[in-house]
Amino acid sequence: MHYTLQAPETIQKVILLPSSKSISNRVLIMNHLSGRGTQLENLSDCDDTQVMLRALNNRSEITDIRAAGTAMRFLTAYFASTDNHTILTGTERMKHRPISILVDSLQSLGADIRYQDETGYPPLRIAGKQLDGGEIEIAGNVSSQYISALMMIAPYTQKGLKIHIKGEIISGTYINLTEQLMKQFGVEVIREDRTTIIIPPSTYKRTTFTIENDWSASSYWYEIMALLPGQESCIELPFLLADSLQGDAKVRELFEPLGVKTTFNGNNAVLSKTAINCESYCQDLSEQPDLAQAIAVTCAMLRIPFTLTGLQTLRIKETDRLKALRTELAKLGVNIQEKNGNSLIWNGKTAETDKTAAIDTYEDHRMAMAFAPCAILHPKLDINNPEVVSKSYPRFWKDLQQAGFKILND
Repeated sequence: MHYTLQAPETIQKVILLPSSKSISNRVLIMNHLSGRGTQLENLSDCDDTQVMLRALNNRSEITDIRAAGTAMRFLTAYFASTDNHTILTGTERMKHRPISILVDSLQSLGADIRYQDETGYPPLRIAGKQLDGGEIEIAGNVSSQYISALMMIAPYTQKGLKIHIKGEIISGTYINLTEQLMKQFGVEVIREDRTTIIIPPSTYKRTTFTIENDWSASSYWYEIMALLPGQESCIELPFLLADSLQGDAKVRELFEPLGVKTTFNGNNAVLSKTAINCESYCQDLSEQPDLAQAIAVTCAMLRIPFTLTGLQTLRIKETDRLKALRTELAKLGVNIQEKNGNSLIWNGKTAETDKTAAIDTYEDHRMAMAFAPCAILHPKLDINNPEVVSKSYPRFWKDLQQAGFKILND
């Protein structure tokens, strides 16, 4: 399947984004550890959260989480620390995404986890039980989800857990998100310093919790606003909190130099056009790697040279996003360079656009959504396999149509 997109010249719409996948997946784990007593409101309907929900509610010999990386990490810790026996598996891509750092940490706490096939990678054979807890050391420069997974099960270990994070910490905002949510669910989290986390034995309290909408999903609407011509457009995004716990709420600051202004109408973020105020764009995205594709594509389409660093985790996402960005932007006449496996650089020079090429999405939701706004500058843009957006934003194409985009389905 592929879509052919044609964009409007202006947009003046209210767009209801999906709720936060990051928050939804964390509170689901906490809720099930507490005995399912919490009433969760505005739970995400994206594939990743629905996969998590099914896995938690349906105990079976094999648990297939498909392409949901967050579910793989969080459920590995959850199943290992509770009375569950299962084989945790996923797609072929998932079977090549490393997980040994998390497994090693859990095994040091007493977990019974074995590799079904290749050492270091799913599928995992897990025989769950209460873990001993204690003190562990874990690298901070691979995936913050490993640390969040350990934090969330820590209250239910016999001794609690003291986590020492060694080296550089990437995506630290997601660790902070986990900490704040745990505190809202009544669990003590002590930060001795930035690299030491102590969580005593405890239990999550049962409560009512409303999940805010997703700042990560807003990035594509920031991108659209940045690329639209003229000054008349206005996009309102309900239930995006100015004081959000989500690290990707920084998107509003990151897009200011690219000509997008954010104001707040209560709990609604209102996006409008303003002047572009940068001749080149340099940003460390180690705390917001999920925004990298939207920012890179926006800069390329605005012809703003850029240097984006802190991107090392993009290699082990749904696809190798560094390679995918280079390949697809080249189709639109922008040849970016990769440096040191963690940076993307573009000097501003353009080449001829391949007008016959379609944008490939690599089974990656963020590739589809980041390139869709390019239709503003490239009419009748083709997007292959557009259905991948269901992983995090199932209504994305319908919302584009609501905003005035024309979509032809082939």
